[in-house]
Amino acid sequence: MKLMAKDFPNNWQRYKDAPEDMFEPIAFQEFMDWKVAGWDIPDNVCCIIRATNNKGKIKEFTYQRECYAHDKLQELIDEGAEEIIVVNDNSIHMLTPEYE
Repeated sequence: MKLMAKDFPNNWQRYKDAPEDMFEPIAFQEFMDWKVAGWDIPDNVCCIIRATNNKGKIKEFTYQRECYAHDKLQELIDEGAEEIIVVNDNSIHMLTPEYE
C-alpha cells in the first residue's frame, strides 16, 4: 500500500495561527540540549552516515559494523561527496572533504 501526502496532512497553518500563549517558552540552550544533543540511536546501530553529493541530493546509510561504515566513507570520498555527516551514540561529525 503506497501512502500519499493526503494521508498525512500538513498542519503548519494551524500552528502558525495558534496564539503564542499556547506554547510553553523554552530557553535556546535547553532546546538545543533537548533536540540537537539529545539524539538516541538503537543499540544495534554503530553509526548513521548522511552524504550530500554535488547536485544537492542527500543519501543516508545505517551501519551495524564499523568496518562497513569505514568502507562507505571511503567510497563517498572517492565519489566526491560535498558533505558527509557521521553520527554515533556519542558524537556528530561533519566532514567536508577537500578535493584537488
